Amino acid sequence: MIVAIVTFRLPQTLTVAQAAEVFRSTAPKYLGKPGLVRKHYYLSESGDRAGGIYFWESKAAAQACYTPEWQGTVAEKYGSPPDILYVEVPVTVDNVANTIESA
Repeated sequence: MIVAIVTFRLPQTLTVAQAAEVFRSTAPKYLGKPGLVRKHYYLSESGDRAGGIYFWESKAAAQACYTPEWQGTVAEKYGSPPDILYVEVPVTVDNVANTIESA
């Protein structure tokens, strides 16, 4: 599994309620996205940065999503281009399922 942490600076600070409203407007675009296992939107405590934490089946699936057009849409919507960090997930602790999984 690959996790992509996408971060962008906001042109003005947002409250959690404001961010949730914006995020709900884009969330439906990710339902059924090939290779996407889960996406968590986030807002920094200071409200000046936001982004998503994406769990992907593969890096190729993630890269297929993060096209130049997608990056342009993010920059236009949120006021700055996204920074994308890819990380490997060698071990997962799942307290809901009470399991530990290794890659």
